[in-house]
Amino acid sequence: MNMVDIILKKKAGEALSAEEIRFFAQGAAAGTIPDYQLSALLMAICWQGMNAKETTCLTMEMMHSGGVVDLSAIDGVCVDKHSTGGVGDTTTLVLVPLAAACGAKVAKISGRGLGHTGGTLDKIEAIPGCSVSLTQEAFFRQVNDIGIAVIGQTGNLAPADKKMYALRDVTATVSCIPLIASSIMSKKLASGADCILLDVKTGNGAFMKTLEDSIALAKAMVDIGEHNGRRTAALITDMDTPLGRNIGNSLEVIEAVETLRGKGPADLTEVCLSLASGMLWLAGRGGAAACRAMAEDALRSGAALAKLRAMVAAQGGDPAVIDDPSGFPAAYEQDVVCMQDGWLYATDTEKIGIAAVLLGAGRETKESVIDPAAGIRLLKKAGDPVKKGDVLARLYAGDAAKFAAAEEKFHSALTFAAR
Repeated sequence: MNMVDIILKKKAGEALSAEEIRFFAQGAAAGTIPDYQLSALLMAICWQGMNAKETTCLTMEMMHSGGVVDLSAIDGVCVDKHSTGGVGDTTTLVLVPLAAACGAKVAKISGRGLGHTGGTLDKIEAIPGCSVSLTQEAFFRQVNDIGIAVIGQTGNLAPADKKMYALRDVTATVSCIPLIASSIMSKKLASGADCILLDVKTGNGAFMKTLEDSIALAKAMVDIGEHNGRRTAALITDMDTPLGRNIGNSLEVIEAVETLRGKGPADLTEVCLSLASGMLWLAGRGGAAACRAMAEDALRSGAALAKLRAMVAAQGGDPAVIDDPSGFPAAYEQDVVCMQDGWLYATDTEKIGIAAVLLGAGRETKESVIDPAAGIRLLKKAGDPVKKGDVLARLYAGDAAKFAAAEEKFHSALTFAAR
C-alpha cells in the first residue's frame, strides 16, 4: 500500500477502504508521509468528498492515533463545546465561564486559528502569562477546584488530526464537510467529555457558506457523537456578519470581559447565552427555560466574570488584565474612513477575517507568529447608516506597513446602498 495509489483512488472519486484510511492516518501521526503527499490527498478529499462510512472511519483512526483522555477523575458531568469557526467568534471566553458558574464542569481542549478564523488558544495566550499547557494532573485538579480549564491539544491527543489540521490551514483545504467533521469529532471524542455541544456557523464568514451545508455538517457530527455514546447536540448560528465588534486576540479578550460585565454587543451576548443554556441542558442541569435563566443570572450577578478571572489566575495569567484590560499590549492604529453617504448594506465576513490576518491576528503560513495586539474594531456594521467621513473601523497592528493591504481588503468586503 502506498500514498500515490490512495491519492489516485480518491482523485478518481472512489471510496477509500478502512485499511487505506488507517494507513494514511497512522502515517500522518508517525510523520512517515511527506507533507506534499498528505496535502495532495486532502485536496482530493476536498474535491471528491467522503461518504459517511469513510468519515466515521477517519474520525476513529484520528481519535485512536494517540491517547484518549479519561475524565473520570473529575467529579460530575463534563461538558464540552466546539465552534466550527468564525470571525469575532469570542464565544468560548464568555460561555464557558457562564456554564461553570452554573455548576457544569468544563474540561475544554481547544484549538488555534484556522484560515480566516480565530482560535481560542491564541486568544488565551494574548493574556500576559496565561498558559494553555497543563499537566493532566493539574488540568483535572483545576476543573475539580473551580469547574473550568481551557488547554491546548497535547502532542499525544489525535496527532494525526494535528498534522492534517496544520496542513489544511495553509493549503486551502479547510471547507470540506468530512474533513471538518472528522477533525472536530476526533478531538472531542478523544478529549473525554460526557456531553458535546457544537456551534455550527453558517454564512459568508463561516467555512459552511449555506444553511444546507451547515445542517449537513451538524448532522454528521451529532451522529458521530451519539454513535460513540456521548450526549451531543448542535446549534446553527449566523456568520454573515462578524460576531460582536472586535476581531483579533487581545481585542476579543477585552470584548469577552465587557460581555461578562453585561456591557457586550447584543449579538455576542445572545449567542453566548443560548450556547451556555445548551451546555447546561446537556449536562442535566434542568430544562431549557431553567438553564437559560441560570445562565442569565450568572451573567447578571458577575459570577461568570469571576470564573474567567479564576481560570486566568489558575493558568498563570495576570488577572489584573481582566479587571483592567488596558494592560494588553499596545499597537499602531489606523482608521478606515467611509467614502460615501448611505447604508452599510452587507459585509463579506471572510474578507474581513482575512484583513485581520494581514494585520497579524492570524497565520498566513504554518510558521507565522501571531501578533496578539493586531486586529480590527468595527465601528459600523451591516445595517448601519453611514456618512462620508465616518470611521467604519479601526485597524491595529504591530507594524504600520501592514495597514495598506489590510485596509484594501477591508474595503473590498463592504457593500453600500444609497439612502
